[in-house]
Amino acid sequence: MPANEGAVKGSLSSKKLSLHTENSDLFMEKFVFVFIAILQAGSVMCQSGKKIKPDVLFSIAGTPTYAEEFIYLYKKNHPNSLKDFTSDKVDEYLKLFVNFKLKVREAHQRGLDTTVKFNKELKTYRDELKKPYRADKDLLDLLTHEAYDHLALEVKASHILIQVKPEASPPDTLNAFTKISEIRKRILAGEDFGKLARELSEDPSAKSNGGSLGYFTALQMVYPFEKAAYQTKVGDVSSVIRTRFGYHIIKVEDKRSSKGEVEVSHILLRTAKGGQIPRPKNATEMDNDPKVKNLIFEIYDQLKSGRNWNDLCKEYSEDTNTKNAGGKLKAFGVGALAAVPEFEATAFALQKPGEISDPFQSNIGWHIIRLEKKIPVPPYTEVEATLKKRVARDERLKISEQALAIARRKEFGFGENEENKSRIMVLADSSLRKGKWRFMGNLEIKKLVLFSLLNKDVRAGDFFDWVEHHQTSNTLSPSAYFSQLYDELVDENVSEKEEEKIKKENPDFKYLLTEYREGILLFDVMEKEVWNKASEDSIGQKKFYKDHLAKYAAGDRIEARIFSTSDKSFLEEVKKKVTRGDTLSTADMKKFKSVQNFRNYEKGESKVIDKINWVPGLQEAEADGTFYWVEVKRLVAPGIKGFAEARAHVISDYQELLEKNWVAALKNKYPVSINTKVMKTVMTELTKK
Repeated sequence: MPANEGAVKGSLSSKKLSLHTENSDLFMEKFVFVFIAILQAGSVMCQSGKKIKPDVLFSIAGTPTYAEEFIYLYKKNHPNSLKDFTSDKVDEYLKLFVNFKLKVREAHQRGLDTTVKFNKELKTYRDELKKPYRADKDLLDLLTHEAYDHLALEVKASHILIQVKPEASPPDTLNAFTKISEIRKRILAGEDFGKLARELSEDPSAKSNGGSLGYFTALQMVYPFEKAAYQTKVGDVSSVIRTRFGYHIIKVEDKRSSKGEVEVSHILLRTAKGGQIPRPKNATEMDNDPKVKNLIFEIYDQLKSGRNWNDLCKEYSEDTNTKNAGGKLKAFGVGALAAVPEFEATAFALQKPGEISDPFQSNIGWHIIRLEKKIPVPPYTEVEATLKKRVARDERLKISEQALAIARRKEFGFGENEENKSRIMVLADSSLRKGKWRFMGNLEIKKLVLFSLLNKDVRAGDFFDWVEHHQTSNTLSPSAYFSQLYDELVDENVSEKEEEKIKKENPDFKYLLTEYREGILLFDVMEKEVWNKASEDSIGQKKFYKDHLAKYAAGDRIEARIFSTSDKSFLEEVKKKVTRGDTLSTADMKKFKSVQNFRNYEKGESKVIDKINWVPGLQEAEADGTFYWVEVKRLVAPGIKGFAEARAHVISDYQELLEKNWVAALKNKYPVSINTKVMKTVMTELTKK
């Protein structure tokens, strides 16, 4: 349910939560409680209807709640339901909404809105809420489509690298940039790319391969390199590209349609030259002598004469990870085995499933490959979900988000005083590693303007306060962490300006953001005041149970446990074992989809229990494609449930009592004043036909 719907329905949501509290699953419930509204945000942007002037509907200890907010939320939470637009329903909602605001008021009073945890969580939801209003709202989708387009094409390229670390000093960075720029000028002037790569590139492999990378496709190179390679025309040299390894220039030599992936099996005989993995002790010493070559061709002849592939693989292959599985490898694409180019080239040269290669040698040893299948690039819809997960984990998402953050700074008129920034950056010291930095300098420094956004100046004092409230223990250098905190402050201020713009252009965003903010606060304060208290207070639970025994009366029941499986044949095997009098093994028990412990069941509590005969012994049932085996231990006569049996319901009921008493106390603590005149106007607005 949306955040505020859960909020105003108080006891209904708390009953649901009590069961999750019992299972220590509050995190997922909180996710549902607050985050699911994001899915609905796009559909409720224009449901507030006719605007009315911002009259105060009610106030709590002087804090106003406006009629406009109440009308917006009521319409949002009762879409297309005319039966809910009655005086009684609106009155009921108002009572619940006042209770909700009382709880939020108490959360503010306790300072729950000032914690690092709260602000971090709110930022996560706030960033999600903004996405529908941004031009870059589909960044992940765009990057996933881009990656897919790249997967359809393979690029052959060479590169020259001048190394420089991301955190290098400005002089070192400039020196590296100057070097690579000079090399690029020489190439554009006609000098040979491969020759300069061998002489000047700081990629160690360039000395032997002239900087050649062969063919590659998406998600095999770091993102800035990949993007530059795909954007550069065949025969051209790219501009200077910065990655986490340093500065590159790329020469694109060819582009071709993707070959997709291949799945192959192989038989491997290692040689000493390629034997980074020790040969089996019982293997013949093969070094680089002819014996290795002779043996691989002998195996090849046996295959040609009809000997079984799997038998030969198991007998001879020295790839211990695959020899007992027919030598089968995971599917791979072009560039994935760049370190063993002969293997990759041979695998892709095979044409028909079952085709076997001639023996060939690589830097690992001698191989024979059998083609299992060729896998063309599938349609986007088939790979979208998997590809999106890969893209989300890849650096391209972070890099693109950083680029967008820079663009947003520009949009909101970001201007930085570099001299003042340099003056405060020298204040970073080792206390930042422990998250215990404090400003100890001249108070005049606090007045220095560090940056501005539109009509707002942010001063050094603002930054020092930010550091003291947001620092945590870390392993970064003090200067790097100080700089990171500075960037976070800039981004937070840009975010505030962005929100101001969104609120001005889209008034409903203000209500959505308020819903999330108050939804988080409600959850936190309810967890402390009601849910945790009820689930942890065993003495209170037992007292409540004794005082309300009649609530826990039950009719006929059975004591049973339930086994489930999706494999009917397995269930038949188990039945035969039990019929013979055999005891089920631990392995048998693990094969079941689930095994529930013995407990009491009432009619209507379980669709599986309702399907069986209520007699002691083993019963069978089937529901929704799952097969169940129910072991009925005994029939249980009607009567009062024991505390253990009723405990989940006791906790739920106890929560309702605690919440009722707490709300009553809050009403005494924070006076509530309802404007009856405005309420009449609201009622007219909501109940009109």
